[in-house]
Amino acid sequence: MNNDAASFIGNIPEHYDSGLGPMIFVDYAIDIARRAAACSPARVLETASGTGIVTRQLRNFLPPGVHLTATDLNAPMLEVARTKFRPGEEVAFQPADAAALPFSDGTFDAVVCQFGVMFFPQKDTSYREVHRVLAPGGRYLFSVWDSHRHNPFGRIAHETAASFFPADPPQFYMVPFSYYQIDPIKESLIDAGFTDIRVAVIRLEKEIPDSARFARGLVHGNPLIDQIRARSGVDPDRMSTPWRRLCVKNSAAIQVGCLSKQSYFRPTGASAH
Repeated sequence: MNNDAASFIGNIPEHYDSGLGPMIFVDYAIDIARRAAACSPARVLETASGTGIVTRQLRNFLPPGVHLTATDLNAPMLEVARTKFRPGEEVAFQPADAAALPFSDGTFDAVVCQFGVMFFPQKDTSYREVHRVLAPGGRYLFSVWDSHRHNPFGRIAHETAASFFPADPPQFYMVPFSYYQIDPIKESLIDAGFTDIRVAVIRLEKEIPDSARFARGLVHGNPLIDQIRARSGVDPDRMSTPWRRLCVKNSAAIQVGCLSKQSYFRPTGASAH
């Protein structure tokens, strides 16, 4: 996988985990971990696990003895994830490309991926890879963001960045919110061999207790920071100021309460046997 929008390296993992994790990821992580645990799997794979926000919740909800493997394309993200676990908590960490999983056929009973598929350049290939590593009857649970219309924090972050570079606006915030149409996703899953596809749209509302940290995370906690530096001429911290001011003026408009998520989960069908 080669995708600048998926390159979470340098200091990005720390800002991602502390600035964005508590606001826009952890509550959805609890939801998807509960769904995964309800499937009663014995072997679980997580792809695009990032800094271990979902991994931590999976380990919390899965019974002792369930083997959990967390993977991500970016090794620096996994280094942050490792710090969230004590020795003996039965979590294996491994760098891996979601489009070329380094596991044998039928290795896992469940695969989980929160807000990662949008960044995969080879989405259809990633679906086939998940189908391949799932055991017969296994389940794939993954989530994507809905559009900017339903996630104003992403739209405002995108517009704020563009206002500093009107001739060549950074495009990072278009990526996470551009893969939300249900029917094309279902068709890709069916083509990969999945059946019994179920969809849930989830909306969570949350106040922003620390607007400065959240604003800094929106700029420094993802590859937007690299796109800004590549254009030069603007101090990245200046871009956090308009967001913080908006939080103070109208918290209801930008509370992480306008987030919605589409969660897809399905067992493998006869073709997996």
